[in-house]
Amino acid sequence: MVALGFLGALLMGIVLGLIGGGGSILTVPVFVYILNVNPVLATAYSLFVVGVASLVGAIKNSRNNLVDFKTGLVFAIPAFIGVFFARVYLINIIPDQILLFSFSVSKEMAIMIFFAMIMITASYFMIRGNNVDFHESSTNYNPIILVFEGLIVGVLTGVVGAGGGFLIIPALVLFARLPMKKAVATSLMIIAVKSLFGFIGDLNNVNLIFDWPLLITFSLVSIVGIFLGIYFNNFIDGGKLKKGFGWFVLIMAICILIKEFI
Repeated sequence: MVALGFLGALLMGIVLGLIGGGGSILTVPVFVYILNVNPVLATAYSLFVVGVASLVGAIKNSRNNLVDFKTGLVFAIPAFIGVFFARVYLINIIPDQILLFSFSVSKEMAIMIFFAMIMITASYFMIRGNNVDFHESSTNYNPIILVFEGLIVGVLTGVVGAGGGFLIIPALVLFARLPMKKAVATSLMIIAVKSLFGFIGDLNNVNLIFDWPLLITFSLVSIVGIFLGIYFNNFIDGGKLKKGFGWFVLIMAICILIKEFI
């Protein structure tokens, strides 16, 4: 099962490197269902793994001048404020028992159900695809829109532990008018900043006990995956991969819902 978990880490890194988002949606289910980590702790683990892997990918992409740091910071600053708030305050005020459609469910079960809903949303964006692309970056965009979406994505990231690339990339393409390759590369930088800041908010949580050897090994495997993904990006059609992975994410979300309710 541990080997299977590390295989999931490798796949997460590959997808993250290829399409700039989506791969991190695998991290929490791998920790919870394969490595038997508590869902609340799994979201913290996910923030660290996704943050480290994305940071390495962003550094590599920046050497190729693919990262738009100005636009990225406009999005990233409110995003890390949102994720830090969610990890330090919001996640701790969620009650142990939650009333959901007249049923009482545990905090852990509610997080996984909410995570499955996010997965379904992500799969929709990935399956639908987006043919909009711009060949030149433009500074004539409304930063308020990016700031608002950055804050929303940050809060969602803090609750479920996923990077939110499926929301970031469309925003960068449609609102900031970045070319797709720059949007993917800039997305990694944004994901790295907000995920690592979110994890910092967990370090003082006395209720979370970290298995550092597992966390570091998982992160190193995901980094190998992200280098492979960036390399494969030269040969694989990212659009087709994104749709195929979207269907995979949708199936996983349905499996999570079935497992939690049965």
